[in-house]
Amino acid sequence: MTNKIRILLAKVGLDGHDRGVKIVARCLRDAGMDVVYTGLHRSPEEVVAAAVQEDVDVLGVSLLSGAHMTIFPKIIAGLKARGVDDIILLGGGVMPDEDVVALKKMGVHEVLLQDTPPNTIIQTIERLVAERGDR
Repeated sequence: MTNKIRILLAKVGLDGHDRGVKIVARCLRDAGMDVVYTGLHRSPEEVVAAAVQEDVDVLGVSLLSGAHMTIFPKIIAGLKARGVDDIILLGGGVMPDEDVVALKKMGVHEVLLQDTPPNTIIQTIERLVAERGDR
């Protein structure tokens, strides 16, 4: 891949734990990706606006709060409302297996849980961007 992958990582809602997402951000950066981290306590609308403004390939949302089944539909709706269909949406954090299946059905491309090794995260992102192709 000749162009750097641009990824925006976000913590949405009341979840105040960001150690994991910061570790992921560093791993992705060390793998040669451009990484933007929005910080804590963002709204779905803020995250969608930032992803569009930053022209990212991937939007990764980390959630540990249990609000994923409420937050992801809002993010998906926000992307659709802006006519965005080429940003790869990833979920990360702590989520029950049955919710992972439901999230993928609603449009989340992949869910990488808290025990996913960094190399697997990198490889998954590279694969999804390659499968999507040029924008």
